[in-house]
Amino acid sequence: MAEQTQPAGKIAVTDAGRIPTVVVDDVHVIYRIHKGATSGSSPVSALKRIVSRTNAPNIREVHAVKGVSFTAYQGEAIGLIGSNGSGKSTLLRAIAGLLPPARGAVYTLGQPSLLGVNAALLNDLSGERNVVLGCLAMGMPPEEVKRLAPEIIEFSGINERGDFASLPMRTYSSGMGARLRFAISSAKKHDVLLIDEALATGDRKFRARSEQRVRELRDSAGTVFLVSHSLGSIRDTCERTIWLEGGVLKMDGPTNEVCDAYEGK
Repeated sequence: MAEQTQPAGKIAVTDAGRIPTVVVDDVHVIYRIHKGATSGSSPVSALKRIVSRTNAPNIREVHAVKGVSFTAYQGEAIGLIGSNGSGKSTLLRAIAGLLPPARGAVYTLGQPSLLGVNAALLNDLSGERNVVLGCLAMGMPPEEVKRLAPEIIEFSGINERGDFASLPMRTYSSGMGARLRFAISSAKKHDVLLIDEALATGDRKFRARSEQRVRELRDSAGTVFLVSHSLGSIRDTCERTIWLEGGVLKMDGPTNEVCDAYEGK
């Protein structure tokens, strides 16, 4: 089985009394990239490849994650660092169930929620309406949505320079949109929240609020994964960090130790 979600009652408590929320077991993720048509793309050639189980000559495989294994526990905030193309975002998508591993398995407690700067909001609707729809989509009851909506808008800071909450999302800057996405997603307690570069947007004040929100989510027994190129955000937010390089897990340990090793690479 490539991916499996375990109900909470079936995940065993470890000897140390900590409950695992994510188990990544020897996970490999492979992309297949089409490079365009070639002379070997005829129906006869395609049939021969099906019989022989070989790839078309115009398909290139990219081994993005290579045999990564680790266990995450309730109450942890885990940073994911590495150079561009190291497999960080790919690994998050595999944990979220959006990319099936070619080999290995991912086991999760509940359904992980992936938050990235490209998370979908409806550009023709106002920020206020997107807040309501986003919260309802996360399963919040309407009464709770009505109560939390003003707090979410205030947290995002989109109204600091005018009443942008009533304007369509297409009028927002990319930073404003990213801040609103984070505010919506983090308004709900998640068993596992996966954050991909969403804290890199906004001013210093918003980043401070965001980092505090991540700590609150962690303290409420959730597990937070944070991908960021800002080692400052990782150091301030996460007590544990995983370093990926070339799709391989290079180091997993206390944040300061891993970040120091990464900076000295």
